Amino acid sequence: MTPDWYDRLHSIEATEAGLASAGYIASRPIATAAWLAHHLQKPILVEGPAGVGKTELAKALSRWLGIGLIRMQCYEGLDESKALYEWKYGKQLLYTQILKDRLGAALGEEPGLDAALARLHGFGDLFFSEQFLEPRPLLRALREPGGAVLLIDEVDKADQEFEAFLLELLSDYQVSIPEIGTVRADVPPLVLLTSNSQRDLGDALKRRCLHLHIGLPDARLEARILAARLPGLEDELRRQLVAFVQQLRTLDLRKLPSVSETIDWARTLLLLHVRELDVALVRDTLNVLLKFEADIEAAEPRLAELLASARRDAVPIR
Repeated sequence: MTPDWYDRLHSIEATEAGLASAGYIASRPIATAAWLAHHLQKPILVEGPAGVGKTELAKALSRWLGIGLIRMQCYEGLDESKALYEWKYGKQLLYTQILKDRLGAALGEEPGLDAALARLHGFGDLFFSEQFLEPRPLLRALREPGGAVLLIDEVDKADQEFEAFLLELLSDYQVSIPEIGTVRADVPPLVLLTSNSQRDLGDALKRRCLHLHIGLPDARLEARILAARLPGLEDELRRQLVAFVQQLRTLDLRKLPSVSETIDWARTLLLLHVRELDVALVRDTLNVLLKFEADIEAAEPRLAELLASARRDAVPIR
């Protein structure tokens, strides 16, 4: 049976509008990638600097489509026992203790050693059965009866061995569990892998994915994002704020402010009841936009110049 949410992804335009209804202002390439991911049943590898909305895209898809979000945060040393499944060792131990007193009697009934060993083998099969299996994010996503959004976050932080392990899942939406067999998804999940490009990913992984790069937005898109996320922000302040951030990104900084920092700064200005930017205010709140002291020191002498340029370049954004 086809899930209801399939019908919502009937066009790129519907996908763009649906994401907007969930609070995510998507560019045309982002909406196209999400639409293709569903119709081609291929995962999306979303790359770009931190804070541009890669993880938020998965959350917005989950909200809009009304299906669960299953998130797996990657890190160095991640293996299949944390990503796919592990055995409930505590439960196995408890059952072992319960059966301990009965094992002697059960084995004593057998006529010979071979029969006793066969009886023990049966107990071993019991302990590695479905009732002792603890599903982790990847297995949960495959077993979700109505489908899910599977977010494999910051895959570039995981080891290459784990990247290779993902290939079966990303190719056929199935995984193999030696003790149980192959688990296939009845409803393939929408899969998004995010990367901040800390290391180069392998060609085999990239071949299995659609590629989407989300960069820093232009002024018009950033203003639309702010309008959607913070509707209480006055138009004039939003124009100045966006123009200033755009100017700030022209500097040679260690980390340019991304959309998440812009949103945080806008929230800060709302809390302070700011109506217009000035040098003193920007200096006092610059640490919301810039995350390194060296960047703050580089920007401070040019604040007046950047603000003047922002006021000159700010234009009405529709």
